[in-house]
Amino acid sequence: YEIQGCEVIWAIKDKAIGNTFFDAGAAEFLIPKLTAEKRETPIACKRTRYTMEGNEDKERPLAASDKLGSALGPDWHEGLHLKGTKEFSHKVHIEMLCEVKKIHLQQEFIQLQRTALTFPKEERNVEPDEVLWPVYVELTNGKIYGCDFIVSATGVVPNVTPFLDGNKFALGEDGGLKVDKHMHTSLPDIYAAGDICTAAWEPSPVWHQMRLWTQARQMGWYAAKCMAADTLGESIDLDFCFELFAHVTKFFNYKVVVLGKYNAQGLGLDHELMLRCTKGQEYVKVVMQNGRMMGAVLIGETDLEETFENLILNQMDLSAYGEDLLNPDIDIEDYFD
Repeated sequence: YEIQGCEVIWAIKDKAIGNTFFDAGAAEFLIPKLTAEKRETPIACKRTRYTMEGNEDKERPLAASDKLGSALGPDWHEGLHLKGTKEFSHKVHIEMLCEVKKIHLQQEFIQLQRTALTFPKEERNVEPDEVLWPVYVELTNGKIYGCDFIVSATGVVPNVTPFLDGNKFALGEDGGLKVDKHMHTSLPDIYAAGDICTAAWEPSPVWHQMRLWTQARQMGWYAAKCMAADTLGESIDLDFCFELFAHVTKFFNYKVVVLGKYNAQGLGLDHELMLRCTKGQEYVKVVMQNGRMMGAVLIGETDLEETFENLILNQMDLSAYGEDLLNPDIDIEDYFD
């Protein structure tokens, strides 16, 4: 969405975009942004920014190609002019329920004697592509597209291999280094935080681990506190950030807040959903169980995040309020002041 003047083929393995965070309804709310002209003012970055003091203007050395890099964080594009050579704003075509089967370099593709497709126009895509591209992507649905470059977003796997040689770390089911509620691994005086670790304590009913930049940062801060407390022989309570899962991000220039069990994670069938949607403005979904709010998805400037955060944490019985919880004509904050 940030890149202008380019055609984008978006191949996703799910039935809807943003499946990690959104249900099909939220995805449908967001789809019009794919074809809309960008006219809105960018949302200002309010997160902590990290620089090397005194070295902001110096050229940074290139990373060796054989080394893994760190995550860029959510504001990597701030200050960058992301514009291609085309005159239009942006064009995005989605290929649903498919993945990358194989990548072919230009010469390999020529030898295959296969046909690549042009960028789909009005959902029709039958014309062979006359352009020779640097690289070609063959999808599991049988289609082949040529492109200038590929962006691969395949999820996160804990990269523990460098630490296992000669060390007997206890590992979680997802392959991360098991940590207790003070971020200790199974080896004395060794801590772990972020994507590499697996939270092995009994979590709060409305918190779960997700390998996200924001959560890694929270874990890092908390691990540092635990190290200091251990060194000083002091006790420390589990940090408040592990009481409620909360993630704030931006998607298609909408503010997105996800709270608690926002997709009813682990709740089984024993839950209900409440929805409010105003096309082009906001999408609100609340997950309820036994009259109590367990999670929420807020897209747009809803101003509900603080109230809903408190309702999830307090686990108040909200049965009496019914659908008034999402009534746009009622200031829900007045109920709970």
